[in-house]
Amino acid sequence: MDAYTSFAQVYDLFMDNVPYDEWCAYICETLKKHGIADGPVLDLGCGTGELTRRLAACGYDMTGVDVSVDMLQKAMEKQTDPPILYLLQEMQTLELDGCVRAVCCTCDCVNYVLEPQELSDAFRRVAACLESGGVFIFDMNTAYKYEQLLGDHTFAESRQEGSFIWENYYDEETRINEYDLTLFIPEAGELYRRYAETHYQRNYKVEQIVNFLQQAGLICEGMYDDYTDAGVKADSERITFVTRKE
Repeated sequence: MDAYTSFAQVYDLFMDNVPYDEWCAYICETLKKHGIADGPVLDLGCGTGELTRRLAACGYDMTGVDVSVDMLQKAMEKQTDPPILYLLQEMQTLELDGCVRAVCCTCDCVNYVLEPQELSDAFRRVAACLESGGVFIFDMNTAYKYEQLLGDHTFAESRQEGSFIWENYYDEETRINEYDLTLFIPEAGELYRRYAETHYQRNYKVEQIVNFLQQAGLICEGMYDDYTDAGVKADSERITFVTRKE
């Protein structure tokens, strides 16, 4: 089954620990430091639109792009005024009608691009959509997270609205992490329907990312421990990149 189909139905429920408010504050502060307090901004890999609508509430003219029809459907069910434009596209073939002042890509979306050439292409497409001096903020999971926290570990959670089992298998040679996700979603009476999805992510080296950025004409202004001003540490689980188009 394709990723983010059945999971989209309960994504917000089980991802309620994602610090969207903190991420939004960080992105807004960073953009304002670059003189971007309003105007068109793209949320790339927007999922169910939780961050997208927060940024819209901060005054940005938001567009959300995602590869999952089901996730976009959930995003569009959340009413905003003015409405947010949502588009079904892949990162590596991203195309907009006009340029934006900034692009954000959060929640390790770049790790879902499995082929290095496709991620390089995605960065080039982002650069093509940015105006001169535009800012691209994104994050990625680290080797520490894949090797020490996720790899070959199983997580499970049960709530009244549903349950999941999340099994991880990390291959150090290919640097690919496989997520086998099993969902149990309640239906009529005491019945549960079982859904299964498999997700894959690549553990990219920082040097690869910086090289791809340079090839795309994007200047890496900083790398940080998650969405903070602290530098990257040996046990950082997420690296946030702040880049700018030349």
